Amino acid sequence: MSVGVLYPEWLDTFRQGKGMTAWVGSLVSGIGLIASPICSACVTNFGVRPVTVFSGVVVSGGLMLSAFAPNVQFLIFSYGIVVGMGCGLVYAATVTITCQYFDKRRGLALGIITTGTSVGGFICATFQQVLVELYGLEGCLLIMGALTLNIMACGGLMRPLNVPEYFLKQKAALERTTELKKDTHHEKPPIKEESINKNTLSSVEKGLTVLMSDTKDPLSYENSFQGRSSLVKMIKNNKHTYSKYIDTTAELLEDRVFVALCMAIFLFDIGAFPPVLFMEDVARSSGHSDGTCLVPLVSIVAIMTGVGKLVLGVLTDLKFVNSLYLYTFTILGSGIALLITPIANNYAALAVLSGVLGFFSGNWSIFPYVTTKIVGMDRLTHAYGILMFFGGFGIVLGPPVVGWIYDCTESYDLAFFFSGACVLLAGFSLLLAALPCWDKPKKDHPRPDIKYTNNCDKVASVA
Repeated sequence: MSVGVLYPEWLDTFRQGKGMTAWVGSLVSGIGLIASPICSACVTNFGVRPVTVFSGVVVSGGLMLSAFAPNVQFLIFSYGIVVGMGCGLVYAATVTITCQYFDKRRGLALGIITTGTSVGGFICATFQQVLVELYGLEGCLLIMGALTLNIMACGGLMRPLNVPEYFLKQKAALERTTELKKDTHHEKPPIKEESINKNTLSSVEKGLTVLMSDTKDPLSYENSFQGRSSLVKMIKNNKHTYSKYIDTTAELLEDRVFVALCMAIFLFDIGAFPPVLFMEDVARSSGHSDGTCLVPLVSIVAIMTGVGKLVLGVLTDLKFVNSLYLYTFTILGSGIALLITPIANNYAALAVLSGVLGFFSGNWSIFPYVTTKIVGMDRLTHAYGILMFFGGFGIVLGPPVVGWIYDCTESYDLAFFFSGACVLLAGFSLLLAALPCWDKPKKDHPRPDIKYTNNCDKVASVA
């Protein structure tokens, strides 16, 4: 789905402010990142195939529901939240199954998948523009909703290599229940309430007697007591895990470069994501496009993002290239392109700037490498989750802020200057934090070397 093509149509249909309408595009892209822990947990517990099939239903239902949206507020829920959660689920499932099936060529496989999203964005933008011209906005959403049902067919082909935890727990519970039934049938006599001396019961035993009085089946009583005991035991066992999680987070936040990277990705997503949503409206508002161009600017951004992912990924593998400085360079380049965008005086200039912004947006492909260099492989999963949380909030907040600036000034100039300033601030702050001069007093404590792993679960959660 290409929100950049639908955004001008929503503006014309609902006549709402650009800031309010921008929430639709920001949520559909950011909600998947913010809720990435939930999506990963669903894949881990229920498996890749059920989650993919369910996500196909969610995405399709959200798109079809959006076709009947009476206002922008309903669209924020149906398209922004529902479709966004569905996309987050299918992305987590796709990356997980890829990591399970590929070991030696895992990096190449993930690169092809992420590039496929860019190619799909390029095709969908042009296709949706044609559908809007032929069938209108409602028809476009209904047709796209029907096409996304094919996600269910794709999910049927995802044969898992590992049994999901949910089915393992169900199997273990079934075995325990069978054993309890056998033990109760052969060994335990029936329990009579009259045989209990209420005067000698302790407070705990009184509670159990009340529980027994609700059922005449001793097996149900024992299962209920066992369930409560296991719940308490689970909370006690996870207490150490939660404490360790907090300690690891505190250690990461003590790292100067990691904190700068959190700020950088937050500011970068605030400033660099809105052009994907607003570029078509920029061309239309400035009179450089009448909405009938063969290749939309959103398609140019999408295809150049795919090119950027491949090129930047190749550059990162070169020994003499520092991935952290390369990532910083892409941020600074994006900031400069955003500052130049308001002075573009024709459609060709906007197309070139869209390509530049798309190319530098391909820095997502090298982001895991940068994170690994900063925190090491052992803490990569934890650190990447924190960074995605900041990035998700940046994506959610960026378009509405830019839209509100336009609503106040009736011009995109100040909005793009604001975006460019945020991105440049992100680049310069990360560059200053990464300078080697700050590490001179810490020569005795070098950063841990990068160690690669074949652990599918760790790589899948990172991706």
